[in-house]
Amino acid sequence: MNLSVTVLELSGILDGIRGNELRREISGIIANGVDILLLDMKEVKFIDSSGLGALVSAMQMVRNANGKFFVCSINDQVRMLFELTKMDRIFQSFADQEEFNRQVLAAQ
Repeated sequence: MNLSVTVLELSGILDGIRGNELRREISGIIANGVDILLLDMKEVKFIDSSGLGALVSAMQMVRNANGKFFVCSINDQVRMLFELTKMDRIFQSFADQEEFNRQVLAAQ
């Protein structure tokens, strides 16, 4: 099976402005066809509520296109935010891209 995997590397602050950009980027990725989208967040320093909403929206967009959505490389501050908002139950996350490759891609 030949899956289309896209890795999108985010950086800086994920807020309302960057969240809108993220939605547009993901719309383009979906239009080109994607089976799996991995958001690598190792360079993300902060996420506000609008950014969190953008992540949920992004996940829904990918799932509505029958794709799978994953995140990896979240820092401690973002991990704490995910836990406080219960987003850790919604987003399937991995320590890094290597773990994602081992657990998801190797299983395909």
